[in-house]
Amino acid sequence: MPNDDTSNKIIMQGIHLDLTEAMQNAIQEKFSPLLRHNERIIRINVRLRSDQQLGHQHHYSATGEIEIGGPNLIATTDGNDAYNVLDDLAEKLDRLLSRRQGQRKNKRNHPHEVELDTELPKVTPAE
Repeated sequence: MPNDDTSNKIIMQGIHLDLTEAMQNAIQEKFSPLLRHNERIIRINVRLRSDQQLGHQHHYSATGEIEIGGPNLIATTDGNDAYNVLDDLAEKLDRLLSRRQGQRKNKRNHPHEVELDTELPKVTPAE
């Protein structure tokens, strides 16, 4: 059973379909580990959309958005099985979070010099 802190940070929305309790539990289970990756995540929005295609076969597309300090991370995926679509979406968002974390570490460990277009005044030490 997910704790209240993670369940309040995961926003679920079904478009052209009702999210069953099993599907809501699956979304909680798949996306709550992402919250443990980074404590700066504000919330995760998951939208699952159902589009009926050829006869009775359904096509699902999912969009996930992680609201975090800096630009939000957004991923989309689609397929014929809703649970597989959600799995793929969770993996994509996980990769985006890992890449963001790697970029932050790289910038911290390898700072670059700043070039200024103006002359800096010379400062004499006070005696």
